[in-house]
Amino acid sequence: MKQFISFVIKEALHILRDRRTMLILFGMPVVLMLLFGFAITTDVKNVRAVVVISHMDHQTREAVDRLAASSYFDIVATVPTPKDAERLIRNQKADISLIARAESHGGVGWQMMVDGSDPNMAQQWSAYAQAIISSSPSSMGVEGAHVRLLYNPQMRSAYNFVPAIMGMLLMLVCAMMTSISIVREKERGTMEVLLVSPVRPLMIIIAKVVPYLVLAFVILASILLMARYVLQVPLAGSVVWIVVVSGIYILLALSLGLLISNVADSQLTALLLSAMVLLMPIVMLSGMLFPIESMPTVLQWVSAIVPPRYYIQAMRKLMIMGVGIDGVLREVIVLSGMTVVLLAVSLAKFKTRLE
Repeated sequence: MKQFISFVIKEALHILRDRRTMLILFGMPVVLMLLFGFAITTDVKNVRAVVVISHMDHQTREAVDRLAASSYFDIVATVPTPKDAERLIRNQKADISLIARAESHGGVGWQMMVDGSDPNMAQQWSAYAQAIISSSPSSMGVEGAHVRLLYNPQMRSAYNFVPAIMGMLLMLVCAMMTSISIVREKERGTMEVLLVSPVRPLMIIIAKVVPYLVLAFVILASILLMARYVLQVPLAGSVVWIVVVSGIYILLALSLGLLISNVADSQLTALLLSAMVLLMPIVMLSGMLFPIESMPTVLQWVSAIVPPRYYIQAMRKLMIMGVGIDGVLREVIVLSGMTVVLLAVSLAKFKTRLE
């Protein structure tokens, strides 16, 4: 046992002395959290709106005042005709125009003209404007409509990105760094030196993994603290279950790192495999940036084997929706099954190679 602990301490000191590794491990989470929390955002803010005043009464004025008072829209101009509004949008001086029209029943109806060069943002702008206008009974796009947003009433994109960042960072740190660490020993020829020690080969591999396991939980704690106190993202669910599910996911990522180290013979190969096998599927197919439901059927099936998909779904339910563990049982079962399979294959291949 003392020899095993010595190997763990040796690997931990090796990580701590490597400034580049420490910068990646602790600098990357902070940078990504700040980027996705503040810079890379899909929040609707300061949308340039133009109002057509061909029909302007008390009801219309009240709706326009509501738009101007919100933090989402800036009224940049008022014009007499829809053609003038379209001209401003074409000249990139406005993003959306609102045209009021009198209805036969005495109410006010609204027509919107939106810059559709970015379809996703155009849809969000329209939805925000509709929600603000319809929130007043006296100025309605849809009479009597009332929009209530659950879990994220301010519609902040950080609520969506934080669980996704957790899934990406924990996978990259555990899988990529672990595989590179073991491959580095092979590349330098020091793995054979370790194998002649009294410690069993399997214990050597575990000893190299333990420091990254501890670092993963430290990164998890730092992400949760930044999410709560910097980005103001609530932790609505149980922190215990968040840590438990994250622990399963971390073990899965470590197992995948061991599997990559079996295939790779150099650090460059390990990096390329990590980029192709981990980074691209995480970003494109996990639901991190794009809804899985909107993907073609073939890609939806492919995303079913991407582990971060289930972890991100579980974290969104636990952190944002505040559900209990029974609400994420499906995700936990899938992650546990993947962990068992990957760990069994990785250890079996390592044992075969080392003998």
